[in-house]
Amino acid sequence: MNLFINDIQVVILGPEKRPDKREFNTIINADHEPITLAKLLHRTWIKHAREEDVDKILDVLDTAIPHGLISLTLSVDDYPGIKKFLKKKFKVIRAAGGLVKKGEKFLMIYRMKKWDLPKGKLDPDEKDRQAAKREVEEECNIEVKVKKKLCTTWHTYTMKRKKILKKTVWYMMTAVNHSDMKPQTEEDIEELRWMSPKEVFHALQHSYKSIAFVFDAYSRKEKEIADADQY
Repeated sequence: MNLFINDIQVVILGPEKRPDKREFNTIINADHEPITLAKLLHRTWIKHAREEDVDKILDVLDTAIPHGLISLTLSVDDYPGIKKFLKKKFKVIRAAGGLVKKGEKFLMIYRMKKWDLPKGKLDPDEKDRQAAKREVEEECNIEVKVKKKLCTTWHTYTMKRKKILKKTVWYMMTAVNHSDMKPQTEEDIEELRWMSPKEVFHALQHSYKSIAFVFDAYSRKEKEIADADQY
């Protein structure tokens, strides 16, 4: 589960999974030591995190971002129980969006002073894939073909004093017709831009970590396809 709180990435793993050694440089074993704000440094991996540990961490990150914390990985012994706990703690909202390609370029939107990707909430009884296509086409006034599911991100925010957990399912897409492309200004979108990989790299410096995660997921899938083609 890839969760983003105040733009800090929090990865929650079940007991059978171990993070890549490149993804952490600090380890805390919750079975043997308390979790304190001062210990959350750089890329931290917390082993055997319990429900009360997860609750404490979420509340801390929601109110104050620890100085020097880049990302947090939580290994939990009861993964289904933790997911159930999170869905009780927050009101869950479902959304979907797309990473749209035209040749070697990607479509990005500029909204609320950040570079972003088109996405939006599901309508009642709407499927993820349907919502992703609809939202991208509405926000950008283009026609797209939806391909494979790319990844899922979760992020938290507060709206009208309610804690919200937003689940966004992302899809790979290709542009079919973009001749009348224009931003949906009523959704606060100021600009649409086709970007080369180099331009995307610079845009991500003024974006959200969840959007960088989507591009990373795309890069991993592309590498898997390239590696498979070699055999």
